[in-house]
Amino acid sequence: MTLAAPCRLPTTLSLPQLQDMENKDSSSSLSEKKEIRGSPAEEVEVEALDGVVDTSGVNVRKTLLYIDFRVLPLLAVMYSFALIDRINLGSARVAGMGNALHLEVGERYSIASCLYFVPYILLQIPGNAILRRTGARNLITFIVVGWGAVQTGMAFVKSWEMLTLCRILLGALEAPFFPAMVYIISTWYKRHEVQKRIAAFYLMSITISAFSSIMAYGLSLLNGRSGMAGWSWIFFVEGIITIGLGLVGFFFLPDFPDRNKFLSKEQTAVILRRVQDDRGDSVPDEINIRKVLHHLSDWTLWVYGIMFCCATLPAYMLAYFIPVILSGMGYNTTDSLLLGANNVASQSKRAVVSALTVAWGGIGGILATTVFREKDRPKYLPGLWVTLVAQIVMMLLALVTMYHFRRMNRLAREGKLAGPLEGKPGFYYTL
Repeated sequence: MTLAAPCRLPTTLSLPQLQDMENKDSSSSLSEKKEIRGSPAEEVEVEALDGVVDTSGVNVRKTLLYIDFRVLPLLAVMYSFALIDRINLGSARVAGMGNALHLEVGERYSIASCLYFVPYILLQIPGNAILRRTGARNLITFIVVGWGAVQTGMAFVKSWEMLTLCRILLGALEAPFFPAMVYIISTWYKRHEVQKRIAAFYLMSITISAFSSIMAYGLSLLNGRSGMAGWSWIFFVEGIITIGLGLVGFFFLPDFPDRNKFLSKEQTAVILRRVQDDRGDSVPDEINIRKVLHHLSDWTLWVYGIMFCCATLPAYMLAYFIPVILSGMGYNTTDSLLLGANNVASQSKRAVVSALTVAWGGIGGILATTVFREKDRPKYLPGLWVTLVAQIVMMLLALVTMYHFRRMNRLAREGKLAGPLEGKPGFYYTL
């Protein structure tokens, strides 16, 4: 499929200009060149496309396929190691860390697991807020290399207090990562295309991270090599791999569409025009405190977060406690290890909702690491009941949200609302 008609596209717009553009015919041109400014240390200037850009030779399908292969796989591999580095605590405990650091005393293991999520929750929205200023490649490279270094350092901790400190640093560095991934992917595609890409990204990530226990088992067999315990090898090797991925990302990670350097001028024009025609935010609106507070007043964003919290609770329970539960049931180390989308229409709101949702996922992580108490071993029945209730709550909230969106769509079509949904004419919620 190709676009036969040329399109007129400014690559850089301020918020007032974007709002003005939405009220004019899409074929009108802007005469001024504008700049997109990144971090204070780096000013990113995109070549202005003030003239008519002939996109007749652009094959949209092939361009999207090229973007898919450029954007999704590397992000998926990075996120899979974010998951592995986050949850390998249970594998390391079974592989000998529990005895070495005396994690069986009191609730030390739960504390070390839980405190990871405190900075992880608090830094979600601030992390997304600075993403545009620093640039996706710069921020992601920094945090991936940073948490890889922390993970590597965990191989050499001598006390549970040092382990807990490393976990806190790990949570702070990983906090902006997942919402940034969702945010970046969403800027490249139309609304109805985003869900498929995020699903593919998440599926690839989960598939790779599913082998974390097998990897941990293999690394634990290095016990005694170079004077390091098996559990230390788990942290060391997985941390080094993460650092390597971060360095690779510096050279190959895509940035936002209006800043990309791997598409031609014509291809970039097509991608930005598709997004602009779909939801009117190909050029980002500014993220500030006023907008963040305004978006946070939308109750549906909180429902997304609570549902994600309920969904992640059993996932974190399995990640942190399945090796421990299996070990408590009498399985040896080998067996314990081996058995073991968005209705938003502006980039600022998309940044807030992705961060808020993942922050609630962090709350799910806190619940998962605190309701499974040492005194409830080996069956952990109270924790399992909490997990079951969370799934029921998630299903009920999904039904409430679906009813709300259908009702708002109906009222919008009947002209009974004061204005268009999300302030965008022609916008309707997807179910």
